[in-house]
Amino acid sequence: SNLYIMVLLELVAAADVPTNDWSSTFFGYLGVATALVFANLGAAYGTAKSGVGICSMGVLKPDLIMKSIVPVVMAGVLGIYGLIIAVILNQKIDPANYHFATGYAHLASGLCCGLSSLGAGLAIGIVGDAGVRANAQQEQVFVGMILILIFAEALGLYGLIVAIILSQQKSFLQLFHKQTFVSKK
Repeated sequence: SNLYIMVLLELVAAADVPTNDWSSTFFGYLGVATALVFANLGAAYGTAKSGVGICSMGVLKPDLIMKSIVPVVMAGVLGIYGLIIAVILNQKIDPANYHFATGYAHLASGLCCGLSSLGAGLAIGIVGDAGVRANAQQEQVFVGMILILIFAEALGLYGLIVAIILSQQKSFLQLFHKQTFVSKK
C-alpha cells in the first residue's frame, strides 16, 4: 500500500519537472497580466462612473466636490492591488526552475486579485455615482455612502489577501522532489 503510493507520487512528480523553456511560465505571466489588467479595469470603471456623478453634482453644489472625491480615491486603490500582485508574481517566475503547478497557482493568484478588484470597482462606481448625487440633495447620506464604499473596497482587499497567499504556495511536487533527493543521498 505504501509502496503503491510512493510509486504513484514518483510518477506524478516526474511529470512535473521544471523545464528550461518558456512554456511552463505561460501561466505565471498570464497571472501577472490578469492581476494588473482586471484590477485596472475595475479602478477605471469606478473612477469614471464616480467622476460622472461628481461632475453632475458639482454643477449644483461646487462646495461638495472635494468631499465627493472619496469614491475616486477608493477606486484608484484597486489598481494598486493589481500592481502589487503583478510585481510579486513577476519576481517569482524563474524559467530555469518553474513548475506548471506553480504557474497554475500564479494564474489563480492573478485572477483572484484582478477579478475581485474588478467587482469592487463596479460596486464603487455605481455606489459612488448615486451616493455623491444623493449627498448633494441630503448631506446625511454621506456616512452611509462611505460605509457602503468601505464594504465594496473590502471585496478587492479580500482578493488581494488570497492572491498573496496563493503566490506564496510551493508546489507539492517541488516539495516532494526536495524530500526525495534529500532522502536518497
